[in-house]
Amino acid sequence: MVSPTLRPAFAVPLGQARLTPCERLNGELEELFLARETPEHRNPMPSHTPQAEMFESRFNLFRWTEPCVQELRRFMLDTVAQTVLLATSISGAELAQLRFHNHTWFHVTRNAGSFVCHNHPMASWSAVYCVRAGQRAPEEPGSGLLRLFDPRMAAGAYRDPANARLRPEFGLRTLDMYLEEGQIIVFPSYIFHEVTPFYGPDTRITVATNCWFA
Repeated sequence: MVSPTLRPAFAVPLGQARLTPCERLNGELEELFLARETPEHRNPMPSHTPQAEMFESRFNLFRWTEPCVQELRRFMLDTVAQTVLLATSISGAELAQLRFHNHTWFHVTRNAGSFVCHNHPMASWSAVYCVRAGQRAPEEPGSGLLRLFDPRMAAGAYRDPANARLRPEFGLRTLDMYLEEGQIIVFPSYIFHEVTPFYGPDTRITVATNCWFA
């Protein structure tokens, strides 16, 4: 009998980068976002039930002209573009010919704030940048996680002893991440994701973008 070979058959591209140093930029962004945490800048058509503990801005953030916002825009969109080049067979010249669209907004989260599980079916790539991670809550180890869900939704419908202990690269699981200041995560927009309740005593501030190309 010939022994079978084994290889991973399905994979999800996940881009990560770090802005270093980030302290000056993040300080300027935090000051600006907290000053504009107002009804004028709140998203008027949220896709979820709004929470008092979570502020979501309008989706036009990268149209703001403040230098700190434009600096963040360059970093985030450049990282998305670099992830596209790494994950696809598109050349740099081909990518440069495409029109790059985005919806971008910020979240300010206070104690007990969270964001429900969702995805972005009308975009190709999504990214989250961490402006302020917020203090950890030792008694709440799952506080303020960015949680990405395995897209193989029905794969765990039947379990028995022969598939319950799959090796990590094959296992069905969520990907839980504590974002750190200056960190950006890029992932396909079809991936469902959520932010778990944040129980820190201060604020958690992030910027999210959805991108599509034409």
